[in-house]
Order: sequence, then structure tokens, then C-alpha cells
Amino acid sequence: YFGRPRQVDHLRSGASRVLVASRNFANDATFEIKKCDLHRLEEGPPVTTVLTREDGLKYYRMMQTVRRMELKADQLYKQKIIRGFCHLCDGQEACCVGLEAGINPTDHLITAYRAHGFTFTRGLSVREILAELTGRKGGCAKGKGGSMHMYAKNFYGGNGIVGAQVPLGAGIALACKYNGKDEVCLTLYGDGAANQGQIFEAYNMAALWKLPCIFICENNRYGMGTSVERAAASTDYYKRGDFIPGLRVDGMDILCVREATRFAAAYCRSGKGPILMELQTYRYHGHSMSDPGVSYRTREEIQEVRSKSDPIMLLKDRMVNSNLASVEELKEIDVEVRKEIEDAAQFATADPEPPLEELGYHIYSSDPPFEVRGANQWIKFKSVS
Repeated sequence: YFGRPRQVDHLRSGASRVLVASRNFANDATFEIKKCDLHRLEEGPPVTTVLTREDGLKYYRMMQTVRRMELKADQLYKQKIIRGFCHLCDGQEACCVGLEAGINPTDHLITAYRAHGFTFTRGLSVREILAELTGRKGGCAKGKGGSMHMYAKNFYGGNGIVGAQVPLGAGIALACKYNGKDEVCLTLYGDGAANQGQIFEAYNMAALWKLPCIFICENNRYGMGTSVERAAASTDYYKRGDFIPGLRVDGMDILCVREATRFAAAYCRSGKGPILMELQTYRYHGHSMSDPGVSYRTREEIQEVRSKSDPIMLLKDRMVNSNLASVEELKEIDVEVRKEIEDAAQFATADPEPPLEELGYHIYSSDPPFEVRGANQWIKFKSVS
């Protein structure tokens, strides 16, 4: 194989493209999806949904990109090119891609520190994300935010303090209501943060003021190294809002997540106030890169989830079995995605780091320049908006 001239590969990929083009694919297909468990709701999201070929290919590419991007981040971390905190979301791709598929770009989203996938689905490029992880000038926060602090339009970042983003999300929802725009805010937190007092305070205010806030618990079964059963007296996170309606969703099925999100967004837009969603999902990596992830769960458990409920595999099987796409076509997408990730990684390792004199920049968004004290009173940095 290695001795074969390169153009043969080009011919083969060209030929497979022609094959794909000449095949008659279905434009859409209807699928049955798992019924959501409901709390204080008469009816929930539909149990069947239509997936178009175009949407299917888009979701597949996005999920595959998030997966490959996280695996590349793992590699760069092990090479010590990415330093510090780094929480990966591989296994949870149906959550970030499915949620985005169920809302509008003008809606808002805030999450915790496992944020790379959401940063991508909210519209930033892999290049900007990986360059941020490596702390370079071309990063989405100019190399100053790192893994936990990335932002995009209508995306209020990863947040490093456990549970602290939930009151902020309620605040964004208050702004949506105050400005009279037909927008909602998706406020995400993990099962590990679900027992935080500030979350219940935010529930109460959101319910009192009927804020268009979707509180979303990404339940990946472990808060750091502690299983949900050991951490929570009640693991029915979707019922935790008590007086707020809730639904529990299969977070490994992108179509389930999309339909539940559409349902929840429509509920909020109708002026009924907040709603809770629990996404039952799973992370393949440890809590962060410093956690091997196998001391509190078995390798067999991880392998079983990978083989039975991997979100990318589930979508792929559905599409191929209902003639929405061919295996060859999806393989081509895989090749394109890998190339995109490789190019982004090249950029993220070659791009320069920001110079020291820019350390005090961007403290305010539109203020005249001023001086900032450094580590002692003799060190001064200039701050430019």
C-alpha cells in the first residue's frame, strides 16, 4: 500500500464520490425515539421524529469533529503542549450538537468547564479552540482563557466555579425577558454541581419571575470520581426543580436531545416560565486530564457504553440502515474531519504566544487605556480595551 502512487488514492476517492452521487438516497426518514420521563407535565416531546439527509450529515460531521478535536486535545496535553486544567467531553457529543439543533443561533447558552464541544457548536472554529487550549494569540480568547474560559456570540463561556454559571444563566434569561425578545437561555451544569445551594436559589427566582430559562443537568453518572448514587439522595435530577416541570432525556441519542430541546424551548417561549432537562449521558475520559478515569469505574463499563450507546455510532447506523447515507460517504466525512483537526493542531502549535505586555489588556470593553499594577507595585502593565 505504501508504495502505491498518491494519485491512485485521489482516483479512488473521486470514484467513490461519483458512486455516492449516483446513488439514490432518501431525502428523509422517520425514527422512533425513546419516550422522556416527565415531571409536572401532561405531555412531553414526540416519540417519533423526522431526520432529513442534510441534517443527518451535518450532525454526523459536527459530532465527529467534536470527538476528533477532544482526542487531539488529549494528545496535545500528553505532549505537554496544552497545560493546566483540561476537561474533555468525548462521549457526550449528542448533548452539545443536539441542544444546538433544537434552538436558534440568537438563543443563549452558558455551561460549566467541560465546554469545548459547546464552543464549537456555538460557531467557533476548531482552530480558534485548539489555539486557545495551547494559549496562543490566535485562540478565541487571545490565549488568555484556556480550556475553561472560551466565549462566542450568545455563548457565555465555560465557567470554572462549580455551579456558579446557573445563577448567571438565570440572569441571562432575565435579560431575554426584560428586552422583550423571544429568546431563551440554556443553562447547563453537571450532576456533580446539582447539589449546590445556588442552583436552588436560581430555580426559585426563575420560577417566581417566569424566566425563559432551560436548566439542563448533564448527568454523566460521575461528579469527578463520585458516582451519582454516592453523591445524591435523589438521582432524579429532572424532578429536583420541585415546582418546575422537568423531563429526563436519553442524552446519547441526538434526535432525543433535539426533540426535547425544541419542546423545552417552545415551553419557555410561550411564557410559562422555566423548565428542567436531565440529559443521561456518559464521558469516556476521566473527569479531567489528571484523572485516568478507571479507579472508580471499570474499563468494562466504559467499553459497554462505547459498544452499545455511542452517540456517533447510533446516528451512523440509523442513517445507513434507512438509506440516508452510505458507509463510504460517512468515511469520507471522517477523512475530511481528521484533516481539519490536523491543520488546526498545526496552527495551534505554530502560532505565537501573546506578548507579556498584553497581560493587562481587555479588562474593560471600551475604556480609555489605563495602568494596572503587576505582582508588586513597581511592575506596571498598560490596559487597552
